[in-house]
Amino acid sequence: RRVREAVVSTQSTGKLDEYLEGQSEPLNNVVEFKVKDDILVERISGRMIHQSSGRTYHEVFAPPKVPMTDDVTGEPLMKRPDDNATVLKRRLDIYHEQTAPLIEFYQKKGILRSIDAMQSPEKVFKDISAHFTH
Repeated sequence: RRVREAVVSTQSTGKLDEYLEGQSEPLNNVVEFKVKDDILVERISGRMIHQSSGRTYHEVFAPPKVPMTDDVTGEPLMKRPDDNATVLKRRLDIYHEQTAPLIEFYQKKGILRSIDAMQSPEKVFKDISAHFTH
């Protein structure tokens, strides 16, 4: 089985379905990860990255031993300029505006699988796996 990730607009939804069917790979599952907006803002705005290694930290969930300092090298960590509450809230507004019609479209087709992504990563993985193993 293949898993494809795509972000599509309402205008391109039909075209994507048409394209995949033409490739003999019709879209038969769409997964929606449901997370409350305030939790997404907390998760993303607390992110810190060690640029050269890609190691990630989080102010609350996985803080470095020394604030804004990589645990391995002692080098400074960075925060992406767009990982802030103002930008995220604007991006979430756009996401909801553009996604609501897609959710409804795929729900009507009977291929939407909604996953509660506010659970532990292990539980989310188990829920996803359950949709694809039966």
